[in-house]
Amino acid sequence: MLRMSISGLAERWQLFVGATLSVCLGVALVQSSLLLLISAATLDPPAGLSPAERLRFSDSAEASVALLGVTLGFSAFLAVFIISSTFAFTVAQRRRDLALLRLVGGGRRHVRRLLMGEALLLGLIGTVTGVPAGLAVMALQTRLLVGFGFVPGGFTGQWRDWILGASAGVGLGLALAGVLVAARRAARVRPLDALRDPDAGRVMTAGRWLTGLFFAAGAVALIILAPVGGPAGGQALTMNVSLCAAVALSLLAPVLVPGVARLIPAAGVTGMLARANLRDEVRRSAATAAPLIVLIGVVFGQVGASASFAAAGVAEQRRGTAADLVVETTGPGFPAVAGVASFSSETETPLRITTGRGDTADTLIQSALVVEPAAFARAHPGSGYLQALRGNAVAGGPGREGFSRGDTVTAHFAGTDHSLPVVAEVPTTIGGGAALLVPAGLLPADQLAGAPTRTFVTLAPGADPARVTAELSTVGTVTGVDDWLRADAEARTSTSDDIMLIVLGLGGLYALIGVVNAVVIAAAARGREFAAARATGLTRLQVLRAALLESSAVTMIGVFLGALAAAGTYVAVLATTSAVTGTATLDLPWTLMAVLAVVAFVVTGLTSLLTSWSATRVAPVSLLGAWE
Repeated sequence: MLRMSISGLAERWQLFVGATLSVCLGVALVQSSLLLLISAATLDPPAGLSPAERLRFSDSAEASVALLGVTLGFSAFLAVFIISSTFAFTVAQRRRDLALLRLVGGGRRHVRRLLMGEALLLGLIGTVTGVPAGLAVMALQTRLLVGFGFVPGGFTGQWRDWILGASAGVGLGLALAGVLVAARRAARVRPLDALRDPDAGRVMTAGRWLTGLFFAAGAVALIILAPVGGPAGGQALTMNVSLCAAVALSLLAPVLVPGVARLIPAAGVTGMLARANLRDEVRRSAATAAPLIVLIGVVFGQVGASASFAAAGVAEQRRGTAADLVVETTGPGFPAVAGVASFSSETETPLRITTGRGDTADTLIQSALVVEPAAFARAHPGSGYLQALRGNAVAGGPGREGFSRGDTVTAHFAGTDHSLPVVAEVPTTIGGGAALLVPAGLLPADQLAGAPTRTFVTLAPGADPARVTAELSTVGTVTGVDDWLRADAEARTSTSDDIMLIVLGLGGLYALIGVVNAVVIAAAARGREFAAARATGLTRLQVLRAALLESSAVTMIGVFLGALAAAGTYVAVLATTSAVTGTATLDLPWTLMAVLAVVAFVVTGLTSLLTSWSATRVAPVSLLGAWE
């Protein structure tokens, strides 16, 4: 069987190039992400850092670990999804060959062993090429981590010898897992049925129905739970809706793609031929649309949710801020300026805070905001009753985690630990913020001397804004409150946006490769189909045009179904922002989404033209005669 597996790979290598490349990239991404994840998680901060620098280092290290963890999981998911769909389509294209094997005496176990042998060989090739490719990917990921500020300059991933065993396990595991279901299904097909109709067989099996409906139910459950998850939990749940919905729609694609295809108008002979192929060649159309659905669904959903939550955060802060100007300085203190009715100075500083007790104790460096309670309440309407915020008492800030009013936290400052009762709390916000509100006078002056301070200024009635702005400009940087809120929101979400950009960039490239792979596999087995079309009177140009129209229609359907998956995320966004902020917010980056859709059409169109042109180079009589 191993010899037959080798011969099968050699004779039909065009069908397996994409699968091998998918395994190679899967091994490279998993290997690189795993090595960098361990290196980042064990990275020690340099000696001599100030508390503020240590906070920034800690935040960056946590962000890098989160980024690499998400990349690792997303890469593994895409690898399994793309490789399994590729193998399933490849096996379906070889139903006639497998039927002949059964007729000459091969049993079901021989078919399974043949396909598993091919998968083993592909896994070995993918692993051998993926290990060195992983070094190149690790260099690229390291440059991205350093360039986006997640790790300090000079950071490098540390090589570990055991990664060779892990990479081999990943490569072989991905290949074998990808072919396992397809091999079992191929072995159950009756050989005479496959010979009578090489494309026979149910595309929608009971397992596929159950899995697709399971993921669809998961997407619905996430939409229902997101509004009650709070600011942080709601956003996390929302981000996963499009992933579940995209997987569900891709599994149900054999039913959905022909149904949507019937709605597409067809003009002329080539248009009718393209629509007929979409309707009749269900397996091919679904296999091509599936990676597109995942790509469009995940990217549209993630970028739309991220932009919407950022816009909701800005709107929420604006409703909770009563000021005209924001002055940015360092250290506490603000001078009296004519024309200023009131102001609230808020100095931000890092604190090492311990929450919980005993085994549940958790110590983190978090952000604290030094405020004057009455002024803070005037500048931020709805912040609640803060009169008890005095002495050594503190209040929970808008970004608190792990404690609430009535608890006691331990903060380290002035060289010792201090037990601070939490006597109040302001509402949590979708945009986050400081974990603690600290009354002025609690922290030592030397700790606040160089700390960033923002002062929300309300102008007196009749005051000249230009004159007041000019006078305040001698103190610090003056910005209109709306402009400052937008810049602050961008700064708060910059880390998560960078993480999303890197993850979706790598994942999107991987998914596009899956799309190209599906188009190439489909065209590789269409030589006789194209020859029959030309023998009936169609010119080569008409055949190419029909193939391009079919590819464009599949892309259109894939984009539509992917956008439908993303729409589930948008429903969760509207419900979550309404529950958290009181106002439903949806802000979509239409330009980015349009560019991605155009790229999908260009990539699938060019791939279809090139593969169809290659498949129609041979004279149709030769192909038809060879088949007979």
